[in-house]
Amino acid sequence: MNEYALKYGTNPNQIPARIFMRDDSPLPLEILNGRPGYINFLDALNSWQLVKELRASLKLPSAASFKHVSPAGAAVGLPLTDEEKKIFFVDNNLDINASPLACAYARARGTDRLSSFGDWIALSDECDEITASFIKREVSDGIIAPSYTPKALEILKSKRKGSYAVVKIDPDYEPESTETRDIFGITFEQGRNNAPVIDPSKFDSPVTVSKNIPESARRDLMLALITLKYTQSNSVCVTKDGQTLGVGAGQQSRLHCVKLACDKADLRLLRGHPKILELEFRDDLGRPERDNAISSMLTGDFLSADEKRDFIASNGGASLGSDAFFPFPDSIERARLSGVKFVAQPGGSIRDDLVIKACDDYGMAMVMTGRRLFHH
Repeated sequence: MNEYALKYGTNPNQIPARIFMRDDSPLPLEILNGRPGYINFLDALNSWQLVKELRASLKLPSAASFKHVSPAGAAVGLPLTDEEKKIFFVDNNLDINASPLACAYARARGTDRLSSFGDWIALSDECDEITASFIKREVSDGIIAPSYTPKALEILKSKRKGSYAVVKIDPDYEPESTETRDIFGITFEQGRNNAPVIDPSKFDSPVTVSKNIPESARRDLMLALITLKYTQSNSVCVTKDGQTLGVGAGQQSRLHCVKLACDKADLRLLRGHPKILELEFRDDLGRPERDNAISSMLTGDFLSADEKRDFIASNGGASLGSDAFFPFPDSIERARLSGVKFVAQPGGSIRDDLVIKACDDYGMAMVMTGRRLFHH
C-alpha cells in the first residue's frame, strides 16, 4: 500500500486527507482493522517511536498511552503488586503478570486514567492475548504494534462493535535522516532527532552534593527523558518504579510544566491511599465512572491536606526529567513536595548554580544531560 486515504484531516472540514510516502515506496504499516484518522496516525507514529526507543534503551517490553500527540503515560513491563492491580483496575481473573507487555500498558494507562480515556496505544512487542484482554476493557481509539497473536487480534477486532483501529508497523522501518513538514505553504527541513537522550556516563557524575543514583533511578530517569523526547514542549515528566507518574506537556512556562506533572504525580500516588483502595463501587458502575469518582474525591476533601501530604511523603523517591533547563530554583521547590529525589535536565541556565543549591538543600541528586529535548 503506497498511500491511505483518510476521512478528513485534523478537523472534518480539512479535506482531502491522506498519508503516503514521498518517494512512492510502500507504507511501512498495515491497517488490520478499523479506519484510523489523521490524529490517530499522529499519535500512532509518535507513540511507536517512544516505545521502540524505550525497548532498545531499557531492554524491557514497553507501552505508551497517547492523547493529542503527547503521552498521557508510558511504562516498562515490571510485575504488578496486588495494590497496583487494584489501582489500575486489573480484573482479578486476569493473570496480568504472565505478560510483561500487559503490565507495561496497565502502568502506562494508570498514570493518568482521566487523560487516557479514548487513548491511542503503542506496544513495543507483539500484542498477546493477556494484553489484548486488558485493553478490551478500556475505552480506547486504537493501537499500533509490530505484530499480534491471532487470539489478540480477534479480541481487539471485537472492540467498538468491530470498528477498533488496529495498525501493524514494520519494526525494522527507519525513516530518512532528514525530515520535512509544510506549515502555511512553507516547507521546513531539519535533521531527525535520533540522538540519544543522555550519555549514560552522566549518571556517574551528578552536579550535586548527593552522588547516589541507584540503578532503579537511572532506569526511571531514562524513562522520563525518552518520554519527553516525544512530548509536546515545554514538558516535564515524573517517574517511579518503571512508569510515568505525571506528564506536563505543552506549557509556555517551565514552572507550570513542573506543577502540572507533579500535580498529576500526586493524584497517581494518592490512588494508592488505603482510604481509596477500600472504596467499594456498585457493580453497574463502569471503569470511567469509577475513575471520575476517585478523581473528584482526591481533588476534594475526602482526604485531608495532612493525609495527602503525609502519604505522598511516605512514597518518595521519584525521578523528574525536564526537556530544557530550569531558569529558576522554583521548579525544584515544587518537585520536592511530590517526593522527587532524582533530577535530569540539560543545564545551561545562567542560574544553574541556584538550581543546584536548591537540590542540595533537599538532598536531591541531579545530572545535567547537555541534551535539549524539545518536540514540536
